[in-house]
Amino acid sequence: MQNLTVRPATLADLPRLTAIHNHYVRHTHITFDVQPFMPEQRAAWFHDHSDGRRYRLLVAEDPSGGVLGYACTGRFRAKDAYDTTVEASVACRPDAVGRGLGTALYQALFEAVAGEDIHRIVAGIAQPNPASNALHQRFGFRIIGSFTQVGRKFAKYWDVIWMERPLRL
Repeated sequence: MQNLTVRPATLADLPRLTAIHNHYVRHTHITFDVQPFMPEQRAAWFHDHSDGRRYRLLVAEDPSGGVLGYACTGRFRAKDAYDTTVEASVACRPDAVGRGLGTALYQALFEAVAGEDIHRIVAGIAQPNPASNALHQRFGFRIIGSFTQVGRKFAKYWDVIWMERPLRL
């Protein structure tokens, strides 16, 4: 994408990040959240994904300063032995999907954490989601398994595939 800036998220971005997330809460099975959030309800999420080291939260913005999407790494599991594994995710504004934004965000995200004490990056992707599956595969993720019918949303059960990659390919 041309004229795109990818930068660390700030707390001032939280309303726009929440609006992006809420679109997927309301209209898709991609997130298993079922109720939309107010920005202040997402403050803990913001801080959990932006410690400036292992956990990063990056935003992509257009020249006018509009946030088009975000990518982040966060804690995979709370037990200390999992500390060198992070979970990655990416989300784009619906009007910005399909323009290479996810690729730009993941490229910047994985470069940002390249020197950190991370051994594995994982991603759980609700199915079907061919675009997300392809994006992750382009970044070296491989499918390691699936959980069937583990999430119920919109009166339907959804599968989740799990993908992983080493920090350094």
